[in-house]
Amino acid sequence: MGAYASLGQTKLLIGSLEEVVPLVEQAIRLGPRDPDLGHWYDVIGFTHLLQSRTDEAIVWLEKARTASPARPFIRGHLAAAYGIKGEPERAAAELVEARRLSGDPDRYSSIAHMRALRYSMAPKVCALHEATYDAGLRTAGMPEE
Repeated sequence: MGAYASLGQTKLLIGSLEEVVPLVEQAIRLGPRDPDLGHWYDVIGFTHLLQSRTDEAIVWLEKARTASPARPFIRGHLAAAYGIKGEPERAAAELVEARRLSGDPDRYSSIAHMRALRYSMAPKVCALHEATYDAGLRTAGMPEE
């Protein structure tokens, strides 16, 4: 189970997005009680977000939030998805929660800081982040600097 999920996450980082969801869904089928289920839902949701499938992203990210309510990255991804969807109040509320849960005051401080964390991603994935994730976080109220 873990191998499928890890391979799916690796495919996300290198930009083979069309391969991510089937791999992670297989991992979920093999381990429906996995304590990291919220993380795997998040991987699927975030992949949909990067592919501009915002409605699908929100469904999976809300499942991720329900399964793992204390994980800040899920809240950040959901903030971006709500922002892209044109729901700034919901986006802002999720961003506040991501900041609160992160324990790191800089983690969700600015778009520039978030961009600096992308050192291990393929350029294609970084570009998709800028077009979707960053755009959604701006709507949620995250400043550029």
